[in-house]
Amino acid sequence: MKVAGYLGALLGLMLLVVLVLRADWAAMIESLATAGWQLLWLAPYRLVYFVLYAIGWLILLRPYDPQRRAGLDYLVWVATVREGIDRLLPVASVGGGIVGIRLVRWRGLDAISVAATVITEVLLTLVVVYVFTAMGLLLLVHLRIAGGDAYRHLVAVFLLSLPVPLVTLLLLRYGSVFQRLQGTLYRLVGSSSLAESAAALDRELRSCLHRGWALASTAALQFAGFLSGAFEVWFALRLFGHPVDITAALMLESMTQAVRHLAFIVPAGLGVQEAGLIVFGQMIGISGELALAVSMAKRLREVLCGVPALLSWQWAEARRLHGR
Repeated sequence: MKVAGYLGALLGLMLLVVLVLRADWAAMIESLATAGWQLLWLAPYRLVYFVLYAIGWLILLRPYDPQRRAGLDYLVWVATVREGIDRLLPVASVGGGIVGIRLVRWRGLDAISVAATVITEVLLTLVVVYVFTAMGLLLLVHLRIAGGDAYRHLVAVFLLSLPVPLVTLLLLRYGSVFQRLQGTLYRLVGSSSLAESAAALDRELRSCLHRGWALASTAALQFAGFLSGAFEVWFALRLFGHPVDITAALMLESMTQAVRHLAFIVPAGLGVQEAGLIVFGQMIGISGELALAVSMAKRLREVLCGVPALLSWQWAEARRLHGR
Protein backbone atom coordinates (compact mmCIF):
# COMPACT_ATOMS: atom_id res chain seq x y z
CA MET A 1 0.00 0.00 0.00
CA LYS A 2 2.88 2.33 0.75
CA VAL A 3 4.43 1.74 -2.66
CA ALA A 4 1.03 2.10 -4.32
CA GLY A 5 0.47 5.35 -2.46
CA TYR A 6 3.74 6.84 -3.69
CA LEU A 7 3.08 5.60 -7.22
CA GLY A 8 -0.41 7.11 -7.12
CA ALA A 9 1.03 10.39 -5.84
CA LEU A 10 3.56 10.45 -8.68
CA LEU A 11 0.92 9.79 -11.35
CA GLY A 12 -1.44 12.35 -9.83
CA LEU A 13 1.32 14.95 -9.67
CA MET A 14 2.20 14.34 -13.32
CA LEU A 15 -1.45 14.78 -14.30
CA LEU A 16 -1.68 17.98 -12.25
CA VAL A 17 1.47 19.40 -13.85
CA VAL A 18 0.12 18.70 -17.34
CA LEU A 19 -3.20 20.40 -16.53
CA VAL A 20 -1.52 23.44 -15.00
CA LEU A 21 0.97 23.84 -17.85
CA ARG A 22 -1.87 23.80 -20.39
CA ALA A 23 -3.90 26.36 -18.44
CA ASP A 24 -3.95 30.12 -18.82
CA TRP A 25 -2.18 31.18 -15.62
CA ALA A 26 -3.11 34.83 -16.01
CA ALA A 27 -6.84 34.02 -16.18
CA MET A 28 -6.60 31.63 -13.22
CA ILE A 29 -4.74 34.12 -11.03
CA GLU A 30 -7.18 36.85 -12.02
CA SER A 31 -10.08 34.68 -10.83
CA LEU A 32 -8.38 34.04 -7.50
CA ALA A 33 -7.57 37.72 -7.10
CA THR A 34 -11.21 38.62 -7.80
CA ALA A 35 -12.35 36.34 -4.98
CA GLY A 36 -9.74 37.68 -2.57
CA TRP A 37 -9.72 36.93 1.15
CA GLN A 38 -13.35 35.81 1.11
CA LEU A 39 -12.18 32.37 -0.05
CA LEU A 40 -10.85 31.88 3.49
CA TRP A 41 -14.45 31.42 4.67
CA LEU A 42 -14.28 27.91 3.20
CA ALA A 43 -12.05 26.83 6.10
CA PRO A 44 -14.47 27.52 9.00
CA TYR A 45 -17.38 26.34 6.85
CA ARG A 46 -15.74 22.89 6.70
CA LEU A 47 -16.66 22.53 10.36
CA VAL A 48 -20.17 21.63 9.15
CA TYR A 49 -18.80 18.52 7.47
CA PHE A 50 -16.69 17.56 10.49
CA VAL A 51 -19.63 17.87 12.88
CA LEU A 52 -21.90 15.76 10.65
CA TYR A 53 -19.17 13.16 10.28
CA ALA A 54 -18.49 13.07 14.03
CA ILE A 55 -22.17 12.73 14.94
CA GLY A 56 -22.43 9.69 12.66
CA TRP A 57 -19.37 8.13 14.26
CA LEU A 58 -20.76 8.91 17.71
CA ILE A 59 -23.92 6.97 16.85
CA LEU A 60 -21.88 3.92 15.82
CA LEU A 61 -19.76 4.15 18.97
CA ARG A 62 -22.72 4.50 21.35
CA PRO A 63 -22.97 0.80 22.40
CA TYR A 64 -19.23 0.69 23.10
CA ASP A 65 -19.01 4.00 24.92
CA PRO A 66 -22.06 4.40 27.19
CA GLN A 67 -20.10 6.76 29.46
CA ARG A 68 -19.36 9.14 26.55
CA ARG A 69 -15.62 9.07 27.12
CA ALA A 70 -15.18 10.03 23.46
CA GLY A 71 -17.55 12.97 23.23
CA LEU A 72 -18.66 14.90 20.17
CA ASP A 73 -16.02 17.61 20.58
CA TYR A 74 -13.28 14.98 20.75
CA LEU A 75 -14.59 13.11 17.71
CA VAL A 76 -14.80 16.36 15.75
CA TRP A 77 -11.10 16.90 16.46
CA VAL A 78 -10.29 13.30 15.46
CA ALA A 79 -12.28 13.82 12.24
CA THR A 80 -10.13 16.87 11.39
CA VAL A 81 -6.97 14.83 12.00
CA ARG A 82 -8.25 11.95 9.87
CA GLU A 83 -9.01 14.25 6.95
CA GLY A 84 -5.71 16.09 7.37
CA ILE A 85 -3.83 12.80 7.09
CA ASP A 86 -5.87 11.56 4.12
CA ARG A 87 -5.66 14.89 2.28
CA LEU A 88 -2.10 16.02 2.96
CA LEU A 89 -0.08 12.82 3.44
CA PRO A 90 0.70 10.06 0.88
CA VAL A 91 -1.40 7.39 2.58
CA ALA A 92 -3.86 6.41 -0.18
CA SER A 93 -6.82 7.55 1.95
CA VAL A 94 -6.42 4.78 4.54
CA GLY A 95 -4.00 6.26 7.06
CA GLY A 96 -6.56 8.59 8.58
CA GLY A 97 -8.80 5.73 9.68
CA ILE A 98 -5.90 3.90 11.35
CA VAL A 99 -4.85 7.00 13.27
CA GLY A 100 -8.49 7.63 14.15
CA ILE A 101 -8.65 4.21 15.84
CA ARG A 102 -5.53 5.04 17.81
CA LEU A 103 -6.83 8.42 18.96
CA VAL A 104 -10.20 7.07 20.11
CA ARG A 105 -8.42 4.29 22.01
CA TRP A 106 -6.80 7.03 24.10
CA ARG A 107 -10.22 7.51 25.69
CA GLY A 108 -10.16 3.95 26.98
CA LEU A 109 -12.29 2.26 24.31
CA ASP A 110 -11.58 -1.24 23.06
CA ALA A 111 -9.51 -1.33 19.86
CA ILE A 112 -11.58 -4.08 18.22
CA SER A 113 -14.84 -2.20 18.80
CA VAL A 114 -13.45 1.09 17.51
CA ALA A 115 -11.96 -0.64 14.45
CA ALA A 116 -15.34 -2.20 13.69
CA THR A 117 -17.02 1.22 13.71
CA VAL A 118 -14.35 2.69 11.44
CA ILE A 119 -14.66 -0.18 8.95
CA THR A 120 -18.45 0.20 9.05
CA GLU A 121 -18.06 3.93 8.51
CA VAL A 122 -15.80 3.42 5.50
CA LEU A 123 -18.25 0.92 4.02
CA LEU A 124 -21.12 3.37 4.49
CA THR A 125 -19.05 6.07 2.81
CA LEU A 126 -18.63 3.78 -0.19
CA VAL A 127 -22.40 3.26 -0.38
CA VAL A 128 -23.07 6.99 0.04
CA VAL A 129 -20.60 7.81 -2.73
CA TYR A 130 -22.57 5.58 -5.10
CA VAL A 131 -25.84 7.27 -4.12
CA PHE A 132 -24.20 10.68 -4.55
CA THR A 133 -22.85 9.63 -7.95
CA ALA A 134 -26.29 8.41 -9.04
CA MET A 135 -27.66 11.82 -8.10
CA GLY A 136 -24.97 13.46 -10.22
CA LEU A 137 -25.83 11.30 -13.23
CA LEU A 138 -29.50 12.24 -12.86
CA LEU A 139 -28.56 15.92 -12.59
CA LEU A 140 -26.67 15.63 -15.88
CA VAL A 141 -29.98 14.59 -17.43
CA HIS A 142 -31.81 17.39 -15.62
CA LEU A 143 -29.30 19.93 -16.91
CA ARG A 144 -29.81 18.53 -20.42
CA ILE A 145 -26.14 17.83 -20.94
CA ALA A 146 -26.40 14.05 -20.79
CA GLY A 147 -26.13 12.01 -23.92
CA GLY A 148 -23.58 10.73 -26.33
CA ASP A 149 -20.84 8.18 -25.79
CA ALA A 150 -19.30 9.97 -22.81
CA TYR A 151 -22.48 9.78 -20.76
CA ARG A 152 -23.12 6.17 -21.72
CA HIS A 153 -19.58 5.28 -20.63
CA LEU A 154 -20.17 6.97 -17.27
CA VAL A 155 -23.38 5.05 -16.71
CA ALA A 156 -21.71 1.79 -17.77
CA VAL A 157 -18.83 2.28 -15.31
CA PHE A 158 -21.32 3.12 -12.56
CA LEU A 159 -23.48 0.04 -13.20
CA LEU A 160 -20.55 -2.35 -13.64
CA SER A 161 -18.92 -1.22 -10.39
CA LEU A 162 -22.18 -1.15 -8.43
CA PRO A 163 -21.78 -4.75 -7.15
CA VAL A 164 -18.60 -3.72 -5.31
CA PRO A 165 -20.26 -2.04 -2.31
CA LEU A 166 -23.15 -4.51 -2.32
CA VAL A 167 -20.93 -7.61 -2.31
CA THR A 168 -18.62 -6.05 0.29
CA LEU A 169 -21.58 -5.29 2.54
CA LEU A 170 -22.96 -8.82 2.21
CA LEU A 171 -19.58 -10.44 2.83
CA LEU A 172 -18.91 -8.42 5.95
CA ARG A 173 -22.42 -8.92 7.30
CA TYR A 174 -22.93 -12.60 6.51
CA GLY A 175 -19.64 -14.01 5.24
CA SER A 176 -17.57 -14.00 8.45
CA VAL A 177 -14.60 -12.69 6.47
CA PHE A 178 -12.19 -12.23 9.35
CA GLN A 179 -13.27 -15.41 11.05
CA ARG A 180 -12.40 -17.34 7.90
CA LEU A 181 -8.88 -15.91 8.20
CA GLN A 182 -8.50 -17.50 11.63
CA GLY A 183 -6.94 -20.73 10.41
CA THR A 184 -4.65 -18.92 7.99
CA LEU A 185 -3.43 -16.54 10.67
CA TYR A 186 -2.77 -19.40 13.04
CA ARG A 187 -0.70 -21.23 10.44
CA LEU A 188 1.27 -18.07 9.59
CA VAL A 189 2.10 -16.81 13.08
CA GLY A 190 1.83 -19.98 15.13
CA SER A 191 -0.28 -18.22 17.73
CA SER A 192 -3.98 -17.91 18.31
CA SER A 193 -3.85 -14.28 19.53
CA LEU A 194 -4.11 -12.66 16.11
CA ALA A 195 -6.63 -15.22 14.97
CA GLU A 196 -8.79 -14.56 18.01
CA SER A 197 -8.58 -10.81 17.38
CA ALA A 198 -9.65 -11.34 13.77
CA ALA A 199 -12.61 -13.42 14.86
CA ALA A 200 -13.55 -10.80 17.47
CA LEU A 201 -13.40 -8.06 14.83
CA ASP A 202 -15.66 -10.15 12.62
CA ARG A 203 -18.21 -10.46 15.44
CA GLU A 204 -18.17 -6.73 16.16
CA LEU A 205 -18.55 -5.94 12.46
CA ARG A 206 -21.59 -8.17 12.21
CA SER A 207 -23.00 -6.47 15.27
CA CYS A 208 -22.48 -3.00 13.75
CA LEU A 209 -23.95 -4.04 10.41
CA HIS A 210 -27.13 -5.33 12.06
CA ARG A 211 -27.94 -2.00 13.68
CA GLY A 212 -30.28 -0.70 11.01
CA TRP A 213 -31.24 2.62 12.58
CA ALA A 214 -27.62 3.50 13.40
CA LEU A 215 -26.49 2.63 9.85
CA ALA A 216 -29.28 4.67 8.26
CA SER A 217 -28.60 7.66 10.52
CA THR A 218 -24.85 7.60 9.91
CA ALA A 219 -25.33 7.22 6.15
CA ALA A 220 -27.80 10.13 6.11
CA LEU A 221 -25.31 12.33 7.99
CA GLN A 222 -22.53 11.35 5.60
CA PHE A 223 -24.74 12.15 2.63
CA ALA A 224 -25.49 15.56 4.16
CA GLY A 225 -21.75 16.05 4.50
CA PHE A 226 -21.25 15.33 0.81
CA LEU A 227 -24.05 17.74 -0.03
CA SER A 228 -22.33 20.44 2.04
CA GLY A 229 -19.31 20.16 -0.27
CA ALA A 230 -21.42 21.49 -3.15
CA PHE A 231 -21.65 24.82 -1.35
CA GLU A 232 -17.87 25.20 -1.69
CA VAL A 233 -18.20 24.93 -5.48
CA TRP A 234 -21.19 27.31 -5.56
CA PHE A 235 -19.48 29.83 -3.27
CA ALA A 236 -16.13 29.79 -5.10
CA LEU A 237 -17.71 30.23 -8.54
CA ARG A 238 -19.82 33.08 -7.23
CA LEU A 239 -16.71 34.82 -5.91
CA PHE A 240 -14.97 34.20 -9.23
CA GLY A 241 -17.72 36.08 -11.04
CA HIS A 242 -19.22 33.00 -12.69
CA PRO A 243 -22.25 32.11 -10.55
CA VAL A 244 -24.07 28.83 -11.10
CA ASP A 245 -27.23 27.48 -9.52
CA ILE A 246 -27.11 24.87 -6.79
CA THR A 247 -28.07 22.11 -9.26
CA ALA A 248 -24.93 22.68 -11.31
CA ALA A 249 -22.82 22.89 -8.15
CA LEU A 250 -24.23 19.60 -6.90
CA MET A 251 -23.50 17.94 -10.24
CA LEU A 252 -19.90 19.17 -10.22
CA GLU A 253 -19.32 18.07 -6.63
CA SER A 254 -20.93 14.65 -7.07
CA MET A 255 -19.06 13.76 -10.24
CA THR A 256 -15.76 15.07 -8.86
CA GLN A 257 -16.19 13.01 -5.70
CA ALA A 258 -17.00 9.97 -7.83
CA VAL A 259 -13.77 10.39 -9.79
CA ARG A 260 -11.75 10.94 -6.61
CA HIS A 261 -13.08 7.82 -4.93
CA LEU A 262 -12.61 5.77 -8.10
CA ALA A 263 -8.94 6.79 -8.06
CA PHE A 264 -8.66 6.27 -4.29
CA ILE A 265 -5.05 5.12 -4.58
CA VAL A 266 -4.04 8.68 -5.57
CA PRO A 267 -3.44 10.61 -2.33
CA ALA A 268 -5.87 13.51 -1.91
CA GLY A 269 -7.08 12.94 -5.47
CA LEU A 270 -4.03 14.91 -6.66
CA GLY A 271 -4.62 15.84 -10.29
CA VAL A 272 -7.76 13.67 -10.35
CA GLN A 273 -9.90 16.33 -8.67
CA GLU A 274 -8.63 18.97 -11.09
CA ALA A 275 -9.29 16.78 -14.12
CA GLY A 276 -12.82 15.99 -12.91
CA LEU A 277 -13.67 19.64 -12.37
CA ILE A 278 -12.32 20.55 -15.81
CA VAL A 279 -14.16 17.78 -17.67
CA PHE A 280 -17.53 18.24 -15.98
CA GLY A 281 -17.15 22.00 -15.66
CA GLN A 282 -16.82 22.35 -19.42
CA MET A 283 -20.25 20.70 -19.75
CA ILE A 284 -21.86 23.72 -18.08
CA GLY A 285 -19.67 26.40 -19.63
CA ILE A 286 -16.92 26.65 -17.04
CA SER A 287 -13.47 27.14 -18.53
CA GLY A 288 -10.52 24.97 -17.58
CA GLU A 289 -8.84 27.90 -15.86
CA LEU A 290 -11.95 28.60 -13.77
CA ALA A 291 -12.23 24.91 -12.86
CA LEU A 292 -8.60 24.90 -11.74
CA ALA A 293 -9.27 28.00 -9.65
CA VAL A 294 -12.15 26.18 -7.92
CA SER A 295 -9.84 23.25 -7.25
CA MET A 296 -7.20 25.59 -5.85
CA ALA A 297 -9.81 27.06 -3.51
CA LYS A 298 -10.60 23.55 -2.28
CA ARG A 299 -6.90 22.78 -1.89
CA LEU A 300 -6.45 25.99 0.08
CA ARG A 301 -9.23 24.90 2.43
CA GLU A 302 -7.61 21.48 2.83
CA VAL A 303 -4.32 23.11 3.84
CA LEU A 304 -5.94 25.62 6.20
CA CYS A 305 -7.89 22.85 7.93
CA GLY A 306 -5.35 20.05 7.62
CA VAL A 307 -2.11 21.66 8.77
CA PRO A 308 -3.43 22.83 12.18
CA ALA A 309 -5.08 19.41 12.65
CA LEU A 310 -1.82 17.57 11.91
CA LEU A 311 0.15 19.89 14.20
CA SER A 312 -2.35 19.38 17.02
CA TRP A 313 -2.12 15.61 16.53
CA GLN A 314 1.69 15.69 16.77
CA TRP A 315 1.47 17.91 19.83
CA ALA A 316 -0.94 15.44 21.46
CA GLU A 317 1.34 12.53 20.58
CA ALA A 318 4.34 14.37 22.08
CA ARG A 319 2.44 15.14 25.28
CA ARG A 320 1.37 11.53 25.61
CA LEU A 321 4.91 10.30 24.98
CA HIS A 322 6.48 12.63 27.57
CA GLY A 323 3.68 11.91 30.03
CA ARG A 324 4.64 8.27 30.29
